[in-house]
Amino acid sequence: MAKLPEGWVVADLGEFCEGIRGVTYKPDDLAQINTEKTITLLRSNNIKAGALNFKDVQHVAQKNVNQKQVAQLGDIAVCMSNGSKRLVGKSAAFKYIPEGHRYTVGSFCSIFRPLKSACPVFVEQVFCSDQFQKQVDFSLAGSAINNLKNSDLITYQFLKPPVPEQQKIATILSSVDDVIEKTRAQIDKLKDLKTGMMQELLTKGIGHTEFKDSPLGQVPEGWQLLSMRDICSVRQGLQIPISERHSKPSNNRWVYLTIRYINTGFDKSVAEYIENPKSSVVCTEDDIILARTGATGKVVTGISGVFHNNFFMVDYDRAKTVKNFLVQYLNSPFVQHEISNRAGTTTIPDLNHGDFYTIPMILPPVAEQLKLAEVLESLDILISNKISKYAAMEKAKKALMQDLLTGK
Repeated sequence: MAKLPEGWVVADLGEFCEGIRGVTYKPDDLAQINTEKTITLLRSNNIKAGALNFKDVQHVAQKNVNQKQVAQLGDIAVCMSNGSKRLVGKSAAFKYIPEGHRYTVGSFCSIFRPLKSACPVFVEQVFCSDQFQKQVDFSLAGSAINNLKNSDLITYQFLKPPVPEQQKIATILSSVDDVIEKTRAQIDKLKDLKTGMMQELLTKGIGHTEFKDSPLGQVPEGWQLLSMRDICSVRQGLQIPISERHSKPSNNRWVYLTIRYINTGFDKSVAEYIENPKSSVVCTEDDIILARTGATGKVVTGISGVFHNNFFMVDYDRAKTVKNFLVQYLNSPFVQHEISNRAGTTTIPDLNHGDFYTIPMILPPVAEQLKLAEVLESLDILISNKISKYAAMEKAKKALMQDLLTGK
């Protein structure tokens, strides 16, 4: 082991904090609204990217909660069990508790309460570190059950600086977190703005005074009321046997566009490649593909490859519509809602050809389509730039944490 800075020691997580398992309850113990006899219950879905999300909460009877399970300022909520292994171990601190509000966590989560002998914000950063995640991954390796115990976590080992240094490190990392959080808030605001503008532009257009009824509400008089069948045709991709997939690219291989590859942001480390595919399942950067199952409704363009049978390729009448407008229309809240309704509520929603064709198509003249798409794309560029900035800051923080938490 490398020589440690003066005063630093190797310590179990139990020397930083204590673990308190979440609340066990029955369905009858839950209430729709919060009262003096209930406590707001957070679950793993409320732990989002290092921050607590207080939407979609439940309320549990106070009798089910012991005093120790009531969250305190500085406590850290941790997801301890989840159907998805990658979500186990995610954490977020209670940085703010509104006056008069009480929170706890469900039984698939735990609260880790910093000890008085440790800096709470430093402990929060330890839970966000790569060192913590590596030990979580080791605990889960080889197990079919994605479940951690408090007794597992408190034996994880970290470097423990003296408290004054913990406070200095926490101050530095917290200042970076503040910038990252502001950027994330800006992204959310831009996305909300775009949603509002889509609703406005796809129903009111630009400069119209006469309107008529449509499935979206009132739309300009000169717009056509059609269905996807009138504009588009779709064809489904192909399930390629594993034996015909390759892990390395070459000149005569096409990337295989799967849900996994798309959802990882086109991560080359998970990409697979196909040789000599049928032309009917090859798309180019000019084409539009739409996820029909697995990530139902997701629209992808600007990428070439062989598309999996979880996708449709969407062809369209180029005399009636333009690609950029159609992409924005498919991404609109209205169409996404229509797709969701048609795909069903089963464990894996599945959109079929016939149902896609019945989705209403509200079609402005081509010249106006171009204007509407241009406005919405300008917002897409702003959002994309902010997301890139956010990703760069996240990467920089990881490098900074590695240096600060290892004493470098």
